[in-house]
Amino acid sequence: MQQAVIAVKNMTTAKTNLHFSPLELELKEYAKENKVPIIFDDGLSFLEAVIRTKRPQNILEIGTAIGYSAIRMSKACNSDVYTIERDPKMFEKATENINKAGLNEKIHIIFKDALEAFDDIKNIKFDLIFIDAAKAQYHKFFDLYTPLLNEHGIVVCDNMLFHGLVEDKDNMENYSRSVRGLIRKLNEFHESLLNNNDFDTAIYDIGDGMSISVKK
Repeated sequence: MQQAVIAVKNMTTAKTNLHFSPLELELKEYAKENKVPIIFDDGLSFLEAVIRTKRPQNILEIGTAIGYSAIRMSKACNSDVYTIERDPKMFEKATENINKAGLNEKIHIIFKDALEAFDDIKNIKFDLIFIDAAKAQYHKFFDLYTPLLNEHGIVVCDNMLFHGLVEDKDNMENYSRSVRGLIRKLNEFHESLLNNNDFDTAIYDIGDGMSISVKK
């Protein structure tokens, strides 16, 4: 039976009361200047609200980038964050930033491709998984790591609408083959989530599109 999809329109203009430390502002500026994709402010507000409600002890993040979201997630509820990054430059920058934040004992970075990192954390149970990495691999990430979720654990995925292109079905011929392939894979992942009877899923028009799947 297909699960209901909840689409909340125009949430990209949502007001938030987020506050940022000087380091976090520095990271936001670095990301902007170096074209490093990080979570939008309204998406971050949504994610942190989920974390404060769920109060997870252990969080798994797939896609560290510069460590911005890992830092925010850990601080939101004093959670332990295990985060996976395959890019050496990003891994080095994230390690530096996490040390600056004084969170090196709370945030544990795994330098490996996420599809090859399962054995590094297979003995840890997670309350929340945040997927924000290679969008073409979202389905594989979800299937690989959700067995590590605790009962009623949550999976949050970012970039689910891919700059609005996922919903722009009338103009597919205007995009390159690689972009069309990525859009197709994201659409397939949407359908997979909504038809997964082990999870209740909603997809929201927040930031670049966010989904939340709650394990039954």
